[in-house]
Amino acid sequence: MDELVNALKVALADTFTFYLKAHGFHWNIEGPEFPQYHAFFETIYTDTFEAADGLAERVRTLDSYAPGSLSRFKELTTIKEEVNILSAHNMVVKLASDNQKVIVSLAKARELAEKNKKFGIVNFLEDRLDKHEKHGWMLRATAKVK
Repeated sequence: MDELVNALKVALADTFTFYLKAHGFHWNIEGPEFPQYHAFFETIYTDTFEAADGLAERVRTLDSYAPGSLSRFKELTTIKEEVNILSAHNMVVKLASDNQKVIVSLAKARELAEKNKKFGIVNFLEDRLDKHEKHGWMLRATAKVK
């Protein structure tokens, strides 16, 4: 069960770091397509912020404490923070890559939840995977250059 708890903590850290990056991009987007990107990033960060709470609650249902500090998230996440202001296209490319990292951490946690017969957690993680697969499609489609 410890392996599942740890995987959920990584998935939480990845989700929160992805949320924070999308929110930062939302704040700092510029250019002729500002309204579209601004709204697009808001959709992503709103969804992932809400998901972070669900992941933390799943950690708590396993009688463990959820990480709740930026320093702890930084230790656990597989996503690198972005300190530079990027072009709109590069923001989308970064989010597409980071979204894939979130998918990997969610999938690992899902596999361990199934192994431990925690089917409620499996269902939650499958829903999250579905959402991130959709985010991935939209990000890849937006990043495509003709």
